[in-house]
Amino acid sequence: MVPVDDGASPAPIDRSVIARMQSRFAGSRMTESAEIVEEGNLHLRVELSREYYPEAVSARLEIRWYRNDDFTIHYQEEHPDGVWKCRWDRHPNTHNSRDHFHPPPAASRTDAEDTQWPPDHRDVSRLVFDRLEDRIETLWEHR
Repeated sequence: MVPVDDGASPAPIDRSVIARMQSRFAGSRMTESAEIVEEGNLHLRVELSREYYPEAVSARLEIRWYRNDDFTIHYQEEHPDGVWKCRWDRHPNTHNSRDHFHPPPAASRTDAEDTQWPPDHRDVSRLVFDRLEDRIETLWEHR
């Protein structure tokens, strides 16, 4: 059994959903690469295209989707002076409801907000990419 509050789910990873997400992200112009990482915690690592970001900023997503539709989607930007990150989650925990969001810039547990996510991975992916497009626009406005 997975300990509560470690960001994981008691269910196994849904490899078929991860593979479908990999295929979808690999076909996007916003994506540089999408690879399933087997070592450590199985997840989908999506490197986002540097063309969309101002110089010296790189970004990636790390996604775990479970057979019970729990998930974690971590977004992280690397800047010369540090990192900016947030996280969309659905998993058992002691700090918030099952569906919650860890806002930027630190994605800390103490700042997590209860929310509601759609049940389907395609809808969640669309929601995340909409937020990323807003973030990229903000980066360009403030460079």
